[in-house]
Order: sequence, then structure tokens, then C-alpha cells
Amino acid sequence: MSSASRRQKIASVTLFTLLLLLLSNSCLAATHHEYTYELLDVPNGSATYRLTVSISEELYENYSSRDHILYYYDFSRFVTPDTLKPIAEDLRSIYNNDEDFANGVLTLVHQIPYVDSDPQKYPVEIIVENQGDCDLLSTTAASIMKAGGLDVVLLLLEAYDHMFLGVNLPESPKDARSTVHFYRYQEKKYYVAETTGGKWETGWRVGECPEKLRRALAKVIPLDNYEKEAPGQVSSSYTIPDSSELDISLSTNFAVTQNDIEITGTLSPSLAGENVTLYVSALGSPDTLLVTVVTDSEGGYSHIWHSPPSGLYSIIAKWSGDDDYNSAASSTFRLIIVPSELLMIGIIIILLVILLIVVNLATRGLTLKQETPEDWELD
Repeated sequence: MSSASRRQKIASVTLFTLLLLLLSNSCLAATHHEYTYELLDVPNGSATYRLTVSISEELYENYSSRDHILYYYDFSRFVTPDTLKPIAEDLRSIYNNDEDFANGVLTLVHQIPYVDSDPQKYPVEIIVENQGDCDLLSTTAASIMKAGGLDVVLLLLEAYDHMFLGVNLPESPKDARSTVHFYRYQEKKYYVAETTGGKWETGWRVGECPEKLRRALAKVIPLDNYEKEAPGQVSSSYTIPDSSELDISLSTNFAVTQNDIEITGTLSPSLAGENVTLYVSALGSPDTLLVTVVTDSEGGYSHIWHSPPSGLYSIIAKWSGDDDYNSAASSTFRLIIVPSELLMIGIIIILLVILLIVVNLATRGLTLKQETPEDWELD
């Protein structure tokens, strides 16, 4: 190969490499991470809002490349209100008062799976990686609450290796389902806000405290060193999905062992290819997954439960919803399954009772026939 040809080939390869780098960088900059969270209109309401949070790869890399070493309880360094301000603004547009807003933040954070994490991380990382432990979830919730104008502190329970939030409210929480718990700091009441738990629909509310932590001493960590200037912000928007309905029916309410039970139902709107999950619980036990079925072209679903064991059951169907419709759950269907042996014994007892009644009636009839008017005494 001539020198000129070699130079031309090298130039072509170099140009091609540069183009690839530019293209890859362009694609990387356009990459976004999106996560959607369900929100309740009121603490005891149904999921009527869906919040979508979008984070650019560039913003995620900015935080993930930082120093993550925790220096002497300096958790507040990982609180980034300005970065998460769009989330707080959307929540504020839904919730009218501070307590509802704080509970809305907890609803969102409870949907992030609990996973032990080390080292400390920033809220953007936690949202993108979709996991965190108590202190990571607490700094994330603190960031949103502070961005929404709440006065919050971090509460570190060193004896329990646990952290939750303290939220200052103008009055005692009204929606707490138990005795309200708080810590005093600088002559203010900071109500407990537990950020772990996972069950976002029925999770901890402001003022509620896990029983084993109700007498725990807490180190109050004020947000003195939170991030004042953010390198960027997440994007946030919410929609109000339409409502959906899910019904369920069984082929019978009463059956004998070794018999099959047909479970059917319909999803409205009539969406095809949607996963409907059936849960069953025996008397006094929690719901367990029975099966996941797929809806047909008319939104219908069905399943044959082969030979369920004897017992008293509750059966319910659930659909997780989609971008356009809220999730739905059916009413609870009750089912009694009795052993065939017990049924036979019951039938025999019933037959014996009927036989005794017939014999008794026949005997009484015979007695009446044997008596004659001559045998009757007249006054």
C-alpha cells in the first residue's frame, strides 16, 4: 500500500471514529430516565393522579460522579431541593395544605423499593436507580418537602441504625391513624415522617411512628448544609387518568373438594392483552398470588382453579392500570369448599333426620287411626 493510500485510510478511519463519538455523545445527551408514581387525591382516596419524573443522563452523571463520602453526620449535604423543585411544584398543585403535601411526598417515596445502600447517594441517583435505604429515602423526601416550603429536619436513631424525617406543621396532623409522635427542636414540634415501608397506598403518614421506635432517642440533623445551587432540574408532569372497573364472578359460591372452580370477569375499558392478577386468601391469612391472566379482545378474562383444597376463601382481581387509566380492583368474592367426606356425612345425617320425621309422622297417624269415637269420653 502506498504512503498516500495509507494516509487516506488513516484519515477516513479517524473521521469515522470522530463521527461515532459525536453521535454517541449526542445520543447520550438525549437519554432520559423516566419513572411514574401513583398519587392519592386524599389520604383515604383512590389513585387519581400519575406523576412522571424524567431525569437526563447528564444530570444523573453529574451527581453520580461526585464525592459520596459522608463526613460526620453531614447528611444534609445530600439534600437537593432545587434539583427536585419541579416535583414539589406539581405536588403543591394537587395538595392544598402542608399535611397533605407532606403525605403526598411520602406516598411517592414509599414507591421506591427499599434496598440497603452504601455509600450515601443523592436523590437524583436514588430516583434513577429506583432503590434506597432509610437515610437515602429520607434525604430524597426532605429535598422535595423543603422545595415545597416545609420546615424539615433529619432524625437519626443511632441505636436502631435508622433515619426518618421530622416535619414542622402549623397544627397537629389530622390524618394520622394512631397517636401522633413528634420531637422537639428549637422550641418547635417536628412530627415523625417514616419514609420506608413500601405499601404506598396504606403507608406511614406524617405523625405516625413504628411502634418499636416510639420511645427512641433521635439526633436532630438540621438542613444547614443543603445544596443551594443545582446543576440542573428534573422534569415533572402529572396526568389524571380515567377511571377503570374490574369485575369478578365464580361458577359457584359453594363447592366440594376435587371440583374445579371457574373464575371469570371483565375489565372496563375493554382492553386486550392486559394482565389481571388474581389473589386468594384463606380465612385469617393474607392475600397470595393465585395466577395472572391476560384479557381477550373484549376485556374478558377467565381461569380454571383446579381442585382447590377445602376452606373458606376470599378471591379478588386486580389490574395495575396504564398510562391512560387508573388501576382497578374487583369486589371480593367468597368461596366455601367442603371435603367430600364431610358432605357425605351431612347428607347421611339429613337423610336420617328425614327418616325419623317420616317414621314419627307415620306412627302418630297409625295411633290416630286406631282410636275410635267410642273411645272418646264425653263431658
